[in-house]
Amino acid sequence: MYKRIIKLITISVIFTLISFKSFSQTLKEIKIDGNERISDQTIILFSKAEIGNQIKENDLNIYLKNLYETNFFKNINLKLEDNVLFISVEEEPIIQSVIINGIKANKILDPIKKIIILKDRSSFKENLFLIDKKRIKENLKLMGYYFSDISGSIEDLGDNRINLIYDINLGEKAKISKISFTGNKIFKDKKLRNVIASEEYKFWKFISGKKFLNESLIDLDNKLLKNFYLNNGYYNVEINSSFAKLLSNKEFELVFNINANKKYYFENLELKISDDYDKDNFQKIFSLFSKLKGTPYSINSIDNVLELIDEIVISEQFESINATVNETIIDNKVNMVFEVKETEKFFVERINIFGNNVTEEKVIRNQLLVDEGDPYNEILKTKSINSIRSLNFFKTVKSEIINSENNNKIINITVEEKPTGEIVAGAGVGTEGSTIMFGIKENNFLGKGISLDSQLKLSEEDIKGNFTVLNPNFNNSDKSLFVNVQTLETDRMSTSGYKTNKSGFKFGTEFEYYNDFNIGLASSNFYEKISTDSTASARQQKQKGNYWDSFINLNFTHDKRNQKFQPSRGFYSRYNIDIPIISDTNSFINEFRYKHYSELYDENISTVGLTLSSAFSLDDSDIKLSERLFIPSNRLRGFEGGKVGPKDGNDFVGGNYLATLNLTSSLPQILPNSQDTDFSIFIDVANLWGVDYDSSLNDGGKIRSSIGIGLDWFTAIGPLSFTIAQPLSKDSKDITQEFSFNLGTTF
Repeated sequence: MYKRIIKLITISVIFTLISFKSFSQTLKEIKIDGNERISDQTIILFSKAEIGNQIKENDLNIYLKNLYETNFFKNINLKLEDNVLFISVEEEPIIQSVIINGIKANKILDPIKKIIILKDRSSFKENLFLIDKKRIKENLKLMGYYFSDISGSIEDLGDNRINLIYDINLGEKAKISKISFTGNKIFKDKKLRNVIASEEYKFWKFISGKKFLNESLIDLDNKLLKNFYLNNGYYNVEINSSFAKLLSNKEFELVFNINANKKYYFENLELKISDDYDKDNFQKIFSLFSKLKGTPYSINSIDNVLELIDEIVISEQFESINATVNETIIDNKVNMVFEVKETEKFFVERINIFGNNVTEEKVIRNQLLVDEGDPYNEILKTKSINSIRSLNFFKTVKSEIINSENNNKIINITVEEKPTGEIVAGAGVGTEGSTIMFGIKENNFLGKGISLDSQLKLSEEDIKGNFTVLNPNFNNSDKSLFVNVQTLETDRMSTSGYKTNKSGFKFGTEFEYYNDFNIGLASSNFYEKISTDSTASARQQKQKGNYWDSFINLNFTHDKRNQKFQPSRGFYSRYNIDIPIISDTNSFINEFRYKHYSELYDENISTVGLTLSSAFSLDDSDIKLSERLFIPSNRLRGFEGGKVGPKDGNDFVGGNYLATLNLTSSLPQILPNSQDTDFSIFIDVANLWGVDYDSSLNDGGKIRSSIGIGLDWFTAIGPLSFTIAQPLSKDSKDITQEFSFNLGTTF
């Protein structure tokens, strides 16, 4: 039995070897036919067949596959006879031109030309033609054209040449008629709408492009929402889905499904460093850890810690280091270990920048904190990439680290340009009057990283136009340089007895002196004409005339808010000083503003604001009427703006000194299920005193104060705010306004 089985196996093996040997041939010659454009040698090269090789059956399949992958051939036949490989081909037609009809705007046309596979002078392939049609459709959806119609046709030019034609009907852009937030979202829809970039469509919004459905913008919305929740303690937030639901008449409802989960707080924060480092150098970090313990989790706070670590290790000349963060969760507490360790030392051999077709390379390189020839530092590399992203010139910024032959690092940075121009328009109406604003801005002029900004604003009292040129990193100095030209007309004839026309220019610089502490230095130069009417007092009429003023302007800004938009913790302070250089009145003007943010309980935001201002002459002259101070209505609610303080006859003339204190606290308990409303309670205290041209008019002992409730309501037209205030103390001459409102919108 066993002998019989062995015999059968032996016979099978011998038969297989004979069959294999009978097919295997040594390739001695390759013959090609059917080719017109593509040479014999090129076809042989594509097939990867070589004279002298042993050809097996599987090799023919490989050659066939190699030739089809070139996309140059419609049909291919291979045959091996008597050591000769016969290759018969039928070439695909060559595309003379790809013609796209129905689209004129380059901002739509250029991205389509970029993403299609079949291009001018390439070989036609029907399956790629179908793929390109699908790509065009998807690309148009990204730009908001959800109802586009695309047809393709082929024009035969003879000689195996064709034109590829796409006829595109864009249709109307898909409009966002409604934005909704579902799930365990904690925050009201009104607040979340202010976080995202997309907007609801309104017929008067004829400028904003954010009202159209745009998948790229929706991706940005998701990132903005996630960062917002992460900065407010919601460590495990889930933006589960964002989708568009077709309603009617080509309009969509944009729906974001959010699960905030529970709120987390910082607990134990630890710094783990090598024994080679002196812990005394890291005392600022230990101090920051103490401040953060017990506060809500925030990615901005983590970034602040990492920024401080970067600053210390770099200043101590620790060149090749890396900082990592390890997090552990216990209940709703987050324990974190920041580990700083030295890495193997490499050098940056080369930095390559790709994709900047508009932006000059030096604009991008100015953002780099690591240069060619420097020791490679992962922290500095990451900060450099983030700095490029913060320019907001590019849709995407990607980096790749490659090890060179010399065991150094090559950094490849790839950017994708995006439009950097903006047109903005807005309008508002309220108890203080009406306001209209229009502006045009270019953030990357000629690819040089320079910002151009022009604005026109009209209100009940003011007409203001200005044009600003800003270089945010002048001469690679990390200092901004700006020039501003403006004209302003202020008409206070009815309230204060004067009118002023002011024109001139301002130039200066601003830079970060220390973490979150900026210093600004500028020079302002203005020509001003003051007019008065017959109702003005004799002392006021004496100030009628023309003036030229040159000032040195200083400002100091300290910003420690947990986030710039809708902050909930931290503080912001700013001190401005105007020092006269050439002035008829030698007016010295300064102002200090401070605002502190805190959370007294969940979902609450409470603020304390303080303003102190003064305007007086250094040589005891009378300051100009236009330089006198007035209390803004939003810092003393319950009183009419500009109608508080010293009065000369029938005119409110303002004062030389101003002080305001504002306490505000949100009330999430009122109408908690109403998604479009927010209530708050406030107390305002203010004083305005000093009349240098007539001390008898001074009423410095009169403290004004009020208490009230505010309502912010997101309406179909735009944000509407109501205020009901009860004055607690006032002067008999003051004009009160217990109810006020303001409605604003953009176009």
